[in-house]
Amino acid sequence: MSERKSRTSLDHLERALDRLRDALAVPADAPLAIDGTIQRYEFTIELTWKTLKRALSNEGIETATPREAIVQAFKAHWIDDESLWISMLKDRNAASHIYDEETARQIYNRIREYYPVMHRAWRTLDERTS
Repeated sequence: MSERKSRTSLDHLERALDRLRDALAVPADAPLAIDGTIQRYEFTIELTWKTLKRALSNEGIETATPREAIVQAFKAHWIDDESLWISMLKDRNAASHIYDEETARQIYNRIREYYPVMHRAWRTLDERTS
């Protein structure tokens, strides 16, 4: 994978993280705040694992699934807490099937914890390609 594609992936991820941060800044009691934040989380975590996959590929490490990308990124010391990242993936999967407000609110609250972790991973990858 080319450095240009890696840079493009990182730039897209940075914008997605900015949009997720903006969503988290909206008060939770605002209409659509929770739903909108969860939606932005879903595409941000998707971009995150795909960016990890691309960076790993640049290192000669091939992965096929989000979980494999997380495990390998942990082994490469690009992320700190493998089990937290696996939980993040589980919440992404669960978010696609939310039918009750309480579950949505629980995931929303965890996204607040996930955001800095995701941003830290972006920063680590960004520093590697700079």
